[in-house]
Amino acid sequence: MTSSDVSSRESSQLAVASATHGPWRAAGAVGVVGGGATLGLELISLHWSLGMLAWPASVTLFLFFLIGGAGSMLSKGGDRRLRRWAAEHPWQTAAVPAVGLFVTNTITQYILSSDGVFMSIFTALWHAAILGAIVGVVGAVAGARRSSGGSSY
Repeated sequence: MTSSDVSSRESSQLAVASATHGPWRAAGAVGVVGGGATLGLELISLHWSLGMLAWPASVTLFLFFLIGGAGSMLSKGGDRRLRRWAAEHPWQTAAVPAVGLFVTNTITQYILSSDGVFMSIFTALWHAAILGAIVGVVGAVAGARRSSGGSSY
């Protein structure tokens, strides 16, 4: 199956399927630990309000999608053809956790912070862009290593 044989809808489905092979339980644990540490730092500040939960929630979500997304790029489990497709399309696969972060972080920022809709969208957008870039680079490097013979399918 070549890239030209795949419609954009099928391509989106393959990207989502590729992303599901990440270590999502470990990602959840890392996110909770990172968010908990950030919350601890917020508690030390003694400026307690609902808004103090916005940054720890954002860190939790970022770490969750970072570990899950990058892990899906490095995963050796799952279908061989799906791993090959993800290695050939790292940016499409990286878009899945980035979009997940964008949506969840926008909602979280809007609810927990004093930011309005547009500032919440902007904050979530730049977090998602950074995440997408990191996961995309991980996927591109992993894909290049696999195609150069670093690992066999």
